Amino acid sequence: MRRPRPLRSGPGGAAGCAGSRRPRGREQGSRSGSRAAPAEPPPGAAGVPGPAEPRPVPRGALRRCRFSPAAGGETGRGALEAAGPRDIVPAMPAAGAQQRGGSCPWPGLPVLRWLPVLRWLPRYSRAWLQLDLIAGLTVGLTVVPQALAYAEVAGLPLQYGLYSSFMGCFVYFFLGTAKDVTLGPTAIMSLLVSSYAFHEPVYAILLAFLSGCIQLAMGLLHLGFLLDFISCPVIKGFTSAASITITFNQVKNILGLQGIPRQFFLQVYETLRRIGETRAGDAVLGLACLAALAGLRAMKSHLPRASHTDPLAARVSYLIVWTSATARNALVVLFAGLVAYSFQAMGSQPLTLTGSIPQGLPAFRLPCFSMTTPNGTVPFGSMVEDMGVGLAVVPLMGLLETVAIAKAFASQNDYRIDPNQELLAMGFANILGSFVSSYPITGSFGRTAVNAQSGVCTPAGGLITGALVLLSLAYLTSLFYYIPKAALAAVIISAVVPMFDAKIFRMLWRVKRLDLVPLCVTFLLCFWEVQYGIVAGVLVSGILLLYSIARPHVKVSEGDVLLVQPRSSLHFPAIEYLRDTVCSRALAAASPPRSVILDCCHISSIDYTVVVGLAELLQDLRKHGISLAFCSLQDPVLKVLLSADLEGFQHFPSREEAEQCGGAELGGGGAAPFTSTSESSLLPAGLIQ
Repeated sequence: MRRPRPLRSGPGGAAGCAGSRRPRGREQGSRSGSRAAPAEPPPGAAGVPGPAEPRPVPRGALRRCRFSPAAGGETGRGALEAAGPRDIVPAMPAAGAQQRGGSCPWPGLPVLRWLPVLRWLPRYSRAWLQLDLIAGLTVGLTVVPQALAYAEVAGLPLQYGLYSSFMGCFVYFFLGTAKDVTLGPTAIMSLLVSSYAFHEPVYAILLAFLSGCIQLAMGLLHLGFLLDFISCPVIKGFTSAASITITFNQVKNILGLQGIPRQFFLQVYETLRRIGETRAGDAVLGLACLAALAGLRAMKSHLPRASHTDPLAARVSYLIVWTSATARNALVVLFAGLVAYSFQAMGSQPLTLTGSIPQGLPAFRLPCFSMTTPNGTVPFGSMVEDMGVGLAVVPLMGLLETVAIAKAFASQNDYRIDPNQELLAMGFANILGSFVSSYPITGSFGRTAVNAQSGVCTPAGGLITGALVLLSLAYLTSLFYYIPKAALAAVIISAVVPMFDAKIFRMLWRVKRLDLVPLCVTFLLCFWEVQYGIVAGVLVSGILLLYSIARPHVKVSEGDVLLVQPRSSLHFPAIEYLRDTVCSRALAAASPPRSVILDCCHISSIDYTVVVGLAELLQDLRKHGISLAFCSLQDPVLKVLLSADLEGFQHFPSREEAEQCGGAELGGGGAAPFTSTSESSLLPAGLIQ
């Protein structure tokens, strides 16, 4: 059976209909022999795989589906591993991909860039549908109990966790560029919502709407680079502190204590003071659920992978154990609910239950821009003022978490994402989510990992997850009444404990101890208030960054000629430091050198303040009979200095030539200073006065 020709992108990535002309590109094999099929293209910016005229997959147990590497023909990532012979399902086309001998819908239209779903949906196959269905159901069994638990972390009624769990799945199906990512409530975002929404659903929904607007604007303006200013030590400090805060916040539910304050230090004090009031039923059930979750997690991590050559019984056993370990949250919550229902049927209830949850889907409507209270109406302006810095922290942390997760799994599975498209997807997900009473959502690392391990092939798996959440809201909320709070607390603790990274402290101590400063500042202040920790950590990181710019490393070599080598570009905060370094070494010596050479090989850019400082340095040295010459100037720097027409400015092509002229006074009777003759360095005559 002849293989179908793989998809190829047109020149420059432009979309075009196949068959119009033969696309340029590499061809495999020898030109002298039979013509080989061209290599498959690398995954494009969309990063979503998809089949193009796939070969029929033989009957068998489909195990998993992964992305295809750039070149290909050989079985690998992107292949469906079946029980029988391996068959290839080619990767989904990138933006502008075309298939020879076929046709491509909407050629060259910008809609392909804004709607990534149009790149792979026309070539969707039944083989991919099976795997997306399995992954969607698996993630759905995880998200329902987690949504209820995270609503508790956010300080909101539990139904708002479910309201926040389906719209992101549907939006990401159309706009997402990573096949593995799932959007929904997370522990980190729930903790931030608890801090900025004041446990009021109206505030939480409005915060989702405004965060979505900010994220959408950032995506349209291509402002994703702002995330780069949040350093890794700040992120690690925040997530580690959040892990401890969220865990201790759930201890009260494990112990069955009521009336514990939410502020961390007061929470610790009150919990320890009232530990004697622990309810035995809640404590036993909570600890049992924690042990079960830990055991299932360990079982999954040590589970040997079944091979298609194993007996049928071994493969079925592997499937049962893997499914049980993956859906451990749902199994534990179901078991705890059955225990609680049994006690209720016997007429005694030693457990603290979740209670009634309103049944039915949320209304689709605009979020409220004011809130009515017993003391009057809180207008929109006052609500925004109350949220304060949360309007910056929540959208930035949401984007950071989503993009980091998408990049991690894209790298693991050999495909690419479009960060700015991810910003748009996040923005639309939060805006539309606020119309169905959702609080801010972001990418979930835990559920994304489950999605990837379940063999998801496209974002279509999110449709199954979202539909399962909607079915739960429509028909199952009456059963949630019997879920013990201790079981939900165990689910949260099991999810957030791995977020604490104890190794980062030792790693930074070994790699760069100065980075421990923003890490510790963020970590400690987050126990007071989350926003203070994040803002303080970013400020400390910024100060350290500015300090490295203002005090660059300067190497000074003394001799007949004083050689000064800045190790980085010069910006205005650093020029005074450079002047002081040169003057102190050139003028304070017992026998001052007759010349100073400034080696600029590492300087790629300067600004006007630097030019002024260099002019003053030339004058200071000339007053003491010392000349200053420049060498190894890069073209942009040379252009700026020549345009400034500095008095006494002279430069050489290399340090060696400058040192050869150092025995005589530079610019005197020795060799003439060098002016770059490369074509890129020639300046218009009008620039030189």
